Amino acid sequence: MEHCVFCKIVRGELPSRKVWETENLLAFEDIRPQAPVHVLLIPKKHIVSTQDVGEEDRALMGELHVTIAQVATKLNIAETGYRVVANTGFHGQQTVGHLHYHILGGRQMGWPPG
Repeated sequence: MEHCVFCKIVRGELPSRKVWETENLLAFEDIRPQAPVHVLLIPKKHIVSTQDVGEEDRALMGELHVTIAQVATKLNIAETGYRVVANTGFHGQQTVGHLHYHILGGRQMGWPPG
């Protein structure tokens, strides 16, 4: 956990362009944006992936999902729509071993995504 890049961002050891922060969550701009708006929303608690969310994390996950809508509203993408993505594991293309949700908007998304 101490070497996790997102944990370092949470601790302030690495810079980020924060867009939202609460006691439990942090949202910041993706360094390689794939859309005009591309923000990562993470729990400050180190959880590796969606596969590792436990019973004890129910309230945190509820807070995270409520916050997605709040962040989308703040970033002016709520009305036109946006995509939320959580990559999990190798085949899911998860590149950082810390649970994170991509919030993407500001353009029409294509389908299928994969």
